Amino acid sequence: METFYIIVIVILFLLAISDLIIGVSNDAVNFLNSAIGSKVASFRTIMIIAGAGVLVGATFSSGMMEVARKGIIHPDQFYFSEIMLIFLAVMLTDIILLDFYNTFGLPTSTTVSIVFELLGASVALATIKMHVLGQPLSEMSTYINSASAMIIIFGILLSVVIAFVVGAIVQYLSRILFSFNLKNTYKRYGGIFGGLAIAIILYFILIKGARGASFMTDASVLWVKENTLGILAVSFVGWSLILQFLIWFTRINIFKVIVLAGTFSLAMAFAGNDLVNFIGVPLAGLESFKTYLATEGSNPDGLLMTALQGKIHTPTVYLLAAGLIMVATLFFSRKARSVTRTTIDLSRQEAGYERFESTGFSRALVRHSRVINEFIKKILPKRVLISVEQRFDRSGLTNSNQASFDLVRASVNLVVAAVLIAFATSLKLPLSTTYVTFMVAMGSSLSDRAWGRESAVYRITGVLVVIMGWFVTALLAFTSAFIMGYLIYYGKLPAILTLAALAIFLVVRSQMIHRKREEKLKRENDTDQSPTDQRSRLERSSSKIIDILSQYDRIYIDIITALQGEKRKKLQRLSNELSELNHSIKQLKLKIPETIRSLSDEEMDSGQAYIQILDFLGEANHCLLFIARPAFDHVSNNHQELNADQQSDLSAIGEMVTTLIQEALEMINNQNFEKLSSFATLQDSLLEQISRAEKRHLKRIKKGSIKTRNSVLYIGILRETRGLTLFLHNLTKAYANLLAHSSISTDGSPGHQEN
Repeated sequence: METFYIIVIVILFLLAISDLIIGVSNDAVNFLNSAIGSKVASFRTIMIIAGAGVLVGATFSSGMMEVARKGIIHPDQFYFSEIMLIFLAVMLTDIILLDFYNTFGLPTSTTVSIVFELLGASVALATIKMHVLGQPLSEMSTYINSASAMIIIFGILLSVVIAFVVGAIVQYLSRILFSFNLKNTYKRYGGIFGGLAIAIILYFILIKGARGASFMTDASVLWVKENTLGILAVSFVGWSLILQFLIWFTRINIFKVIVLAGTFSLAMAFAGNDLVNFIGVPLAGLESFKTYLATEGSNPDGLLMTALQGKIHTPTVYLLAAGLIMVATLFFSRKARSVTRTTIDLSRQEAGYERFESTGFSRALVRHSRVINEFIKKILPKRVLISVEQRFDRSGLTNSNQASFDLVRASVNLVVAAVLIAFATSLKLPLSTTYVTFMVAMGSSLSDRAWGRESAVYRITGVLVVIMGWFVTALLAFTSAFIMGYLIYYGKLPAILTLAALAIFLVVRSQMIHRKREEKLKRENDTDQSPTDQRSRLERSSSKIIDILSQYDRIYIDIITALQGEKRKKLQRLSNELSELNHSIKQLKLKIPETIRSLSDEEMDSGQAYIQILDFLGEANHCLLFIARPAFDHVSNNHQELNADQQSDLSAIGEMVTTLIQEALEMINNQNFEKLSSFATLQDSLLEQISRAEKRHLKRIKKGSIKTRNSVLYIGILRETRGLTLFLHNLTKAYANLLAHSSISTDGSPGHQEN
């Protein structure tokens, strides 16, 4: 029997290591988004400071790993054999759930997930116990403290609203105080603002970050609580004077100090307090096993876990090891960067490509907000409105480091989050650091006018998706852990090993999915270019256009071949591939203003040709998409296959389409358009081939040898192929105009101009 539980303990600790990696990938957004979004320092420097905070926080942790967090379960009502199964169900569920959120870059709460997983697994085992003992469901309160779950849900709702509102108000006042142009206001108010911010951050470290450290006794914590105002006042005055002198007599940027200090403090608090979410359950399992071994001759099914009602002290070596794993994850986890990117994209100052689409609700909300805004403008005096507009004026400012937002907003995000978390902690109110930091960032971006008419509907949709995901977290955590509990209880070791293998499979599979999404994003994003790439934006965009065009000849032939062979899955893959290419073209179109602004005066005439190229490329992509999708539907619905004559005609047309695309690419890549006349001749031949195929098909219709669905599909393919041919010709001519008025090179080398 001991061998079984040794295996369980080993699995729990392996899951703990995995959970540390996966959990940190999700929670890193809490303390990284402001520093990375504002580009306060190099990525390496930010990571070193955050890593130091994580390591210090983990080491300072009191090691009090509560099993029944917030009183969710009563461990004294469960036997050793039952409690171990609960812990296994919780850890397996936690890894799968958090990894799912990480894969799609959605921040969620590790605290909420672990609490509801404990609740779900415990309810599963409790229902089994009550069924065996013949107890009614009304006795559930003997095993579960369900009221705590309601308190947590209420805490989530309250913290979401408060964090958003407070973040919006503080950012608005800060922007009114400093404006976007900091030259004059920084020297005037920087010391006071910095003093207040640093005082709050230090207080936050005392209350939230270091209160569990060994040097912080109960008397010390009580003294800090009783002298809060005095500590804040002295710290505020002292730091204000120091920082003001630094502003006057040095070149130190106080906002950078605030952001880096805030990043360190939030990282420290995260490690010191959220560490329990990742290793608390496995350590409780180890403590349970020690209790079982210490009780000689005990029966696993008869030993109640009364010992777990107290607090479990964790050896420092475990905390240090956990801290090192978390630091390594920060540096190497791609998923941590994906989760961070979601928050930064939703709060960035500039408009551009938006990850989320608009919804009816977001559009209605923006419309009503505009009505309210216009009403407020009518009430306020014009002098006030003009003064406010001047504080938000960004004209003439350049974003040289391409930051998503400035240091003022980054400072507000960190300071407000620290205040709210420290205040709630002092009142022992349940909240999630993820929810608070995310909603503060969203509130500050709204009041900083980052959600303009270009982006508001998309940003609102994104925020709502994330918020709904938080509540889905609770539902999924409870349901999944409940099911896991039942499977493990009745399946024993075979079920445990099977579920562990399933968890490994899902994590590996999600890693592959995430890698593909990252590679796609890297191809599409200009900022992912190597720093050594000195090509202009127009050259990089042209390179992407050529890359897209070079795939069309393969795709067209593949569609025809898959249709002839009735290969449904291949047609579906081709449709998806074309949808992704269409997405890439849309991104290029969204960046047209940036590309045009990057052109020199001598190259301005090429701007119109560039826009035409994107239009023709998009239309060509639509033609292919309108061939692939109907072909997929036709095969999926098992309609009449193409006959031999139709297949022969399409094969011949496909060969000519391939030749046409290859000729276009050859001219573009060689920057030599002397063959445009022969290209036009080839196009005419292809159009004539399509016309003859249509006439032959009309004769087949006349004879009644062709079914309606077959006829509609075939005519549609010919029609879209004709359109594809015309757009390819126009695209090639537009490229000739582009290269004639610019000095770009399709291969990265200096180009030449043609007259």
